[in-house]
Amino acid sequence: MCGIAGIYSTGRISKIEERIDRMNNSILHRGPDAGAHYVSENKIALGHRRLSIIDTREIANQPMHTKSDRWHIVFNGEIYNFQGIRECLNYEFITNSDTEVIIAAVEEKGIDWFLDRANGMFSIALYNSLEKKLFLVRDRLGIKPLFYYNDGQNMVFSSEIKAILSSGLVKAEFNDSAVDEYLANRYVRSPYTFFKKIFQVEPGSYLEVNNELLSTQKKFWDIPKEFNTSKDYNEDHVLEGFEKELVKAIKYRLISDVPLGTYLSGGVDSSLITAITALNKDEKVNTYTIGFNELNEFKYSELIAEQYKTNHHEILMKKEDYLAKWEQLIKFKDSPLGVPNEIPLAVMSSKLKEKITVVLSGEGADELLGGYGRIFRKPFEYENSKKETEFYNYFIHNYEYVPRSMRDKLINTSVEYRDEFDSKIKKEFKSRSNEENVFNFFHKYHVKGLLQRVDMTTMQTSVEARVPFLDHNLIEYAYKNIPYDLKLKWLDEESKEKAKELNSNDYSEELDIPKYILRELSYKYLPKEIIERKKVGFPVPLNEWFDNLDILARDLLENVDWLKPNVLDNLIDRSKKEPRAGQILWMFINIELFKKNYFNKDWRWN
Repeated sequence: MCGIAGIYSTGRISKIEERIDRMNNSILHRGPDAGAHYVSENKIALGHRRLSIIDTREIANQPMHTKSDRWHIVFNGEIYNFQGIRECLNYEFITNSDTEVIIAAVEEKGIDWFLDRANGMFSIALYNSLEKKLFLVRDRLGIKPLFYYNDGQNMVFSSEIKAILSSGLVKAEFNDSAVDEYLANRYVRSPYTFFKKIFQVEPGSYLEVNNELLSTQKKFWDIPKEFNTSKDYNEDHVLEGFEKELVKAIKYRLISDVPLGTYLSGGVDSSLITAITALNKDEKVNTYTIGFNELNEFKYSELIAEQYKTNHHEILMKKEDYLAKWEQLIKFKDSPLGVPNEIPLAVMSSKLKEKITVVLSGEGADELLGGYGRIFRKPFEYENSKKETEFYNYFIHNYEYVPRSMRDKLINTSVEYRDEFDSKIKKEFKSRSNEENVFNFFHKYHVKGLLQRVDMTTMQTSVEARVPFLDHNLIEYAYKNIPYDLKLKWLDEESKEKAKELNSNDYSEELDIPKYILRELSYKYLPKEIIERKKVGFPVPLNEWFDNLDILARDLLENVDWLKPNVLDNLIDRSKKEPRAGQILWMFINIELFKKNYFNKDWRWN
């Protein structure tokens, strides 16, 4: 895991080595083990900061070049099946790294051949010095970030936006269209960001850029089009196949030349990962959990730690620590924080860095198997409603974090992204069943915000997080082979009939079992107390801290230009009435904390 950066220009760039060094230095936290750059003709620069995971020798440092000197690479991520790809090549290797396998495969077989076979998480910059072409590649689910700026004269790219700004070639301009988008989703959907003219490379895609900086995008992967709704299945057979794929995904992510551990919240997802990891590692597994005096799940994580004899670490966080860390983490993320638990996750990552460099995390399980029961049941609820609007409108009203009515009354920024995505997703929804639509939406959009969270919270302290539930082979298997009824299962027919008269908020986990197939598998590995308790997420007691947020909001938001005049009291009062009272006010504060840290200076320099 690393950080990458680069510049590609139509003309010669002054001080290009100083620029790429500054870009590299700005993301030192992503790779403290080594740093270097490649520069050619003062037009192309590739920079790299290395966090050594596979083949930690100096010879495996980047940038790396093919023997022909045709291909040059900087790479952030892991290719878990690099050994298998390597066996298909005739290249004369000098390292044991996955990076060299990438450029060897691209030179011998081509980019598309490699991407079709690669299992991993990655953002890659490849430069072909014969054809003068730059390729920017992002993994299928968008696990690893990759941002770029292109004004037709200079293309600047990096794992983090701060590196693009550090090039001195780019002006930081606040993108007010992102305000509504963030308040709805907790993050800004690709290709957009909170910065005008700075974009994300789309997940599952690559950009091919010629020497005139004209780019074309190629999609190499998308959410599977198959979706199993069969009623005719053998549950034991499905369970056996699912276990095989999940264990394979986890074992791939145990490949490392440095110490490794797991997050252990005490929920089913992290507990199952921990169990399978412990059964496949010879040494004791380091496990980590964090909580607050007001709210924690330590007793559940302790059950798993005792059962699997892990080296367990409990971290207790205070309100004062949370508030003190908040602004610092915004500077690592280059955007407002999206989820309140990003701060404790970052603190936990700092603690685990004392012993390990790689951590396995449970992101993606809920999206894969219907874990957010209240929202995944909306198709059923809609079918039993009066259907006064189309399903997309019904779904999005229940999904978005800050309600549209509240946003429209409080903020004065553009809703162009809302309109764009509404139009796009409505068309997508019309081509599939509503059950499939919800799963597709969560994989295509929702999980991306969680991935931004896990990347920032770990990489800010030089830790690599791996997410086995987002293995693309596992996702393809689940869509094709796991029937919908084994993801969200009714207790019985009587429960299903009863649910027709209720809201899913009232019956989820009472009349049905979200993530049923995962829970059934878990009985083989985990105690019943873990499997059968209700989902609680990763709790942060923001509602209990509302008075502190009230004070901070009045200090920061009195005269901000993205809020309508004289609405601050209304914002605070309305926030109190929402179930997510603390989180809503927290999100508004996040925007201004972010804005004041990035847009009060000119980043450009000569």
